[in-house]
Amino acid sequence: MRFDHAGIATEDAAELTALFGDLCGFEVAHEETFDGMRVVFLDVGGGYLELLEPTGSGTIATYLEEHGPGIHHLAFETEDAAGTLEVARELDIGLVDEEPRPGAWGHDVAFLHPADTGGILIEFVEH
Repeated sequence: MRFDHAGIATEDAAELTALFGDLCGFEVAHEETFDGMRVVFLDVGGGYLELLEPTGSGTIATYLEEHGPGIHHLAFETEDAAGTLEVARELDIGLVDEEPRPGAWGHDVAFLHPADTGGILIEFVEH
């Protein structure tokens, strides 16, 4: 398993893309509208920043209302998301997703509940 990306909730993905481009030289690797949000992946070398901007009501809009902008989750690449969820079950870690589901960029994803992971929403990504 390896680090894949950090998801960042933002009201304005274009503004944050420009900031990280100017400040760090990060370039857009992928962009799409998916599941009520605009998603922009910035290549940071060895992983990505995933900028999450709501396009309507939904998870990210609710997150921004409750917490404001900032890091939403950390994601780790796995070769077997279903198997990784089974390991989490064995460790009595709460699951947000019982089974992997379609995510951005055509990947299967699954989330663990932050109550059992040090307050951090953890995502597993199967490419």
